[in-house]
Amino acid sequence: METQQARKVESVVQPTSVLEGAGVKLKRSFPTGHLNYLDPFLLLDHFGSPNAEDYVAGFPMHPHRGIETVTYVLKGEVLHRDSMGNEGTITVGDVQWMTSGRGILHEEMPQVRPGGMDGFQLWVNLPAKHKMTKPRYQDVRSNTIPQFTSNDGALIRVVAGQIGDVSGPVTEIAAEPLYVDVTVPPKSSFHQPIPRGHNSFAYVFEGSGKFGAENPGDAVKIDQPALVILSDGDYVNVFTENNPVRFLLVAGKPLNEPVARYGPFVMNTKAEIDQALEDLRRGTFVRED
Repeated sequence: METQQARKVESVVQPTSVLEGAGVKLKRSFPTGHLNYLDPFLLLDHFGSPNAEDYVAGFPMHPHRGIETVTYVLKGEVLHRDSMGNEGTITVGDVQWMTSGRGILHEEMPQVRPGGMDGFQLWVNLPAKHKMTKPRYQDVRSNTIPQFTSNDGALIRVVAGQIGDVSGPVTEIAAEPLYVDVTVPPKSSFHQPIPRGHNSFAYVFEGSGKFGAENPGDAVKIDQPALVILSDGDYVNVFTENNPVRFLLVAGKPLNEPVARYGPFVMNTKAEIDQALEDLRRGTFVRED
C-alpha cells in the first residue's frame, strides 16, 4: 500500500493591494506577478475595511462569462442584482456561488454598516463543455452552512466538499471543490484529507499557524495575511502554538485546459473572448432562453 504523504508548503504569496470595481480597496492574492492562477482557481480577493470610503463605491453592473464567482461575507452586507431579474442581500456568514456560464450582467454593492465590511471573492474556472451553459445561482444562507468542532478543537464551516461525514451545501460544481473556513485554537491541530492530484491552497486571514508537514517541528509558520500554496499529497496538517489561526482551505480538480482571459471573461481561446466582446457590443450577451 502506498504511503500517505502530507502536503508541504510549496510557496507563500503576500496579498497585493489593488483597486477594483468603482474604487474598492482589496487585498489580492492572485492573479498577481507572483501567481497567475492555480487551476481551476482564477482569482482570490479579500475585501475588508472599517472605513466606508474603502468599499462603498462597490462593483456596478458588469459582465461575466465562462467562470463561477464565489462571494463569502464575514462582516457587513452586499446587495446584488443581475440581468436575469435576480436581486437580494448577502450578509454575515452567507455564500453566493454564481455560475456565469454563457453570460450574465450583475452588480455587487457593499452597504455602509457600523462594523464595516469583510469577506472574500474567489473565481473558479468552468470546463469548456460548461462555459456556455445557462447561468445559475446557489445562494447559501449562513444557517444552512454546517459548522462543527473537530475532536482536536478546530471550528470548521463547510461550504463545499466534505469534512468527515459533514458535506457542504454547494453541489454540482465541475471542479469538485473543497471550500472550508477553519479556526484552530492555540496549542491544537487540524488534519484534512485532500484527493491526490487536486490543487489546494490556504488563505490565512487571522492569527498564525504552522502548515505543511507531518509534525509541528517541520512545519512552516505563516502569519496573516498570506496565501499558502500547498504541494500535491494526500492531506494537509495545520498546527498552532500560542495563537489561534483562521484560514480558508480551498482545493479543486484541475481542468488542464487552455485559459484565455480578458477581464471578467475566461474562455479557452482568443476567438471566444472576441465573440464575448462582440456579443456585449451587439446586445446579445445575455440570452433569455
